[in-house]
Amino acid sequence: MEGYDLIGDVHGCGATLATLLEKLGYHQRSGVYRHPRRKVIFLGDLIDRGPRIRLAVTIARRMVEQGEAYIVMGNHEYNALAYTHPGPAGSHKRWLREHTPRHNRIIQDTLEQYRDYTNEWEDTLAWFKTIPLCLEIDGIRVVHACWDQKLIDELKQRRPDQCMDTEFLVESTDPTTQAYQILDRLTRGPHVSLPEGIAIHSGDGFTRKSFRAHFWAQDPQQWGDVVFQPDNLPGDLETRELTAEERQQLSYYGPEEPPLFIGHYWCEGIPSLPARNIACLDYSAVKYGRLVAYRWSGETTLNADHFVWIKVPKEERALPKPWEIDFD
Repeated sequence: MEGYDLIGDVHGCGATLATLLEKLGYHQRSGVYRHPRRKVIFLGDLIDRGPRIRLAVTIARRMVEQGEAYIVMGNHEYNALAYTHPGPAGSHKRWLREHTPRHNRIIQDTLEQYRDYTNEWEDTLAWFKTIPLCLEIDGIRVVHACWDQKLIDELKQRRPDQCMDTEFLVESTDPTTQAYQILDRLTRGPHVSLPEGIAIHSGDGFTRKSFRAHFWAQDPQQWGDVVFQPDNLPGDLETRELTAEERQQLSYYGPEEPPLFIGHYWCEGIPSLPARNIACLDYSAVKYGRLVAYRWSGETTLNADHFVWIKVPKEERALPKPWEIDFD
């Protein structure tokens, strides 16, 4: 083993994933992408929004099940599990994740692409439940959105395999519970609520009443010190002072910690390192950005030269790809 190739949010760009794996030196044998000296770690969010969701899931799942890859849970896999799971007995909720217009829109592409493959979809959901929420292996740490050591310790104490069971899934939809705090922080990361009456209208068509915050600022003072998303904050909110309560709600990952790999934050442009020991690998592939990998070979200080990426072509939606895996 030379190391790991960590791959950010695929979001259904299955053909681009195949291209990236080929670029990294992986080749199909018996329907599975393999490398003689390396393995992949997927950072979650295989599904939703993209044109080839089933292909993305099949590539990743086959690699994981054949020992050629690892994966951690993304918030979109979690959303799918909650969206399709009935609400608890006696609850007013029909589903754990209510079928609101917003939630329907997020999962719409996934449901459409699995519409004629209902058994495959049920089997895929069962596989999602086996995906761990975080991973610590050979000196690196991997989580979809935020490494919060306190919450991860609580998760390990409760679930040594760091996976959800049905009880944890049901509990995680109640904001008053420990399971919710763990799930929300690890797969969605810190958020800071916007003032009443102010919202961010994102380029993807969604309106948001909070912004995504990062967790490696040692002593943040203003909102601009922690905002981590492509959308700018409205007005002069970047200079707004963080309250004591807001600072307390943020996680912190110091420079002395092991290398950490995250996705989730839909960065843009040329991949770069936000900190010497942190790499974010979500570069908005599904918005015709880049599908990004980091080639890690044992270094404790990360190096931006180790990023490898494929620019996602708009033509992917229209053109069939010869390397698509046969699902039969």
